[in-house]
Amino acid sequence: MYTQALNTSEAEVVHVEDAERAAHFQARIDADDRIEPNDWMPAAYRKTLTRQISQHAHSEIVGMLPEGNWITRAPTLRRKAALLAKVQDECGHGLYLYAAAETLGSSREELVDLMLSGKAKYSSIFNYPTPTWADIGAIGWLVDGAAIMNQIPLCRCSYGPYARAMIRVCKEESFHQRQGYEIMLTLARGTEEQKAMAQNALDRWWWPCLMMFGPPDQLSQHSDQSTQWKIKRFSNDDLRQKFIDATVPQAHYLGLTIPDADLKWNEASGHWDYGAIDWNEFKQVLSGNGPCNRDRIAARRKAHEEGAWVREAAAAYSEKQQARRTAAVAA
Repeated sequence: MYTQALNTSEAEVVHVEDAERAAHFQARIDADDRIEPNDWMPAAYRKTLTRQISQHAHSEIVGMLPEGNWITRAPTLRRKAALLAKVQDECGHGLYLYAAAETLGSSREELVDLMLSGKAKYSSIFNYPTPTWADIGAIGWLVDGAAIMNQIPLCRCSYGPYARAMIRVCKEESFHQRQGYEIMLTLARGTEEQKAMAQNALDRWWWPCLMMFGPPDQLSQHSDQSTQWKIKRFSNDDLRQKFIDATVPQAHYLGLTIPDADLKWNEASGHWDYGAIDWNEFKQVLSGNGPCNRDRIAARRKAHEEGAWVREAAAAYSEKQQARRTAAVAA
């Protein structure tokens, strides 16, 4: 009886202490303080960040695939060099983000294994094919443009390592967006066939890009809590609207047509009204039934397996160096 009462009392004390910590944590968030890896944080905050940052990292790595197969087929040497540099940037972004996720207690190996097994998701946009050179322009202009809208607010994310990683990522993504728009501009001002190629790419990428911002706010599972913790600063719908408002005038300048019969300027709201998004397609692609889901995962698994010898060699070298340091200290 006495032991049971003591244990109950201890549990109540722990509960009170956790409540006080949680209140202090939220007060820091409200004051726009940065949370660092060694700071106390709620388990749900750690879990949410690990999920979001790792999925972001997976997206950067998988995102190399749609463009990587055009490096050898780009129309000029300058285009090849620029695309190669962009793909290399995306790889670097993935590494920054995996490093940020590791500060939350999950190893990179664990995170990558979850992605390769299909248990962790990446952005649905990278499950669409790139059959023409114009797709590379559309990805830079639209996909990277949407990514910038999503990612600039993350530079003010409440978690320090994530926010700091995003500063460099956003700078490089801005260059990628300009590069893509320049490709589209060149095509739009070229031959009739080239302009038609650009229009076709826009037709295929427009709606998937709008889906990149996530489901409508009323259907989003994580938005409210992420906003309270200042992981997110804007809602899915607000970011989507901002992207549309910025992109429609760019399309007009290119002389291309947005593939939305319901698109019209709303004088009262000061925004572009747009048509209904096919969220069933979004769910299908996210569930693994998109045009290139299986190809993308198969390519990542193949690369992971073929790179095993590099990881093993690096680990062996690290162990050898550690043994030398230990022997030197002992001597």
